[in-house]
Amino acid sequence: MMRRFAALFALMLTAGCAAEPVTAQATLDGQPPIVIAHRGASGERPEHTIAAYRLAIELGADYIEPDLVLTRDGVLVARHENEISETTDVAAHEEFADRKATKTIDGQQVTGWFTEDFTLAELKTLRARERLPKLRSTEYDGRFDIPTFEEILTFLAEANKGRERPVGVYPETKHPSYFVSIGLPHEAPLLAMLDRFGYRGRTAPVFIQSFEVGNLKALRAKSDLPLIQLMDSEGSPADTPGTSYAAMAAPAGLKAIAAYADGIGPSKDMVIPRGALGRLGDPTVLVRDAHAAGLKVHPWTFRRENYFLPLGDKGGLNPAGHGDLAAEIDTYLKTGIDGLFSDNPREAVATVKKGHVR
Repeated sequence: MMRRFAALFALMLTAGCAAEPVTAQATLDGQPPIVIAHRGASGERPEHTIAAYRLAIELGADYIEPDLVLTRDGVLVARHENEISETTDVAAHEEFADRKATKTIDGQQVTGWFTEDFTLAELKTLRARERLPKLRSTEYDGRFDIPTFEEILTFLAEANKGRERPVGVYPETKHPSYFVSIGLPHEAPLLAMLDRFGYRGRTAPVFIQSFEVGNLKALRAKSDLPLIQLMDSEGSPADTPGTSYAAMAAPAGLKAIAAYADGIGPSKDMVIPRGALGRLGDPTVLVRDAHAAGLKVHPWTFRRENYFLPLGDKGGLNPAGHGDLAAEIDTYLKTGIDGLFSDNPREAVATVKKGHVR
């Protein structure tokens, strides 16, 4: 029994150590990695609110990221999902009780309230709330409404006045094939809105991202704006279930992506997997292979709560406590990633700046 305990204790100590040092690799274009404020500064304000985007810009983020879904009247709004019970107070509105429904989204049954069943005017009566109340403060619940994409771009244009280096926008089309199936495609309103605000050409400060393939190919046929193929560590795109993300991450898959996109946004576990007890393992060849195909790499998502951090960077046993996010990010930067998504742009920006001069 004592030997077994000693062996387990030794394993825990080993797992708590940092991963082996990694020789730092260059980004694809030699430029400093960009920091993408994931749903805004969503570690400190309710996600996808103007307040979250404003704070992200104040903290130095290079891009703000709105996830885009549509209303019944075809307006693009920013929500993590089209089902909004986790991120708004819709359940408390008796006048919308009969809107609760069960739908099949990307092959999964989901019950709740959906943006496509509300007009914009109706959605504007709701208020945002913290999506992760067990890990983050709820002090800002009820203060902010749901912004439209137009409102976000209007805010961003104002925030960029006088800036030598404008903050960019990094919109994600959420469940695009589902929205096509109900007659509310993303492409036309998205491209029209970006064009209206001056986002044109390969060098525009914008990336359009999607977990699906057909949506990105349709966008490429209509636009030369930069596109990013999102990838999860498991499963496959909802619109191409016969092709796994793992296959897409292989050299042949990356070459195929390069025909329609400018980069990939992989789950960070695809760049550095976690091993025993949550310890960071050795980097994979994904960044190297993506760069060989001419693709940028922007992994997601870096968060400071212990719940999300690898074992060696945790700051204690409390899941809501804060650990050493800078250490985790620094490990990933050494792989040559071209940017990263973070809920905490303060820490992400500071870590990137330590090793790079803009």
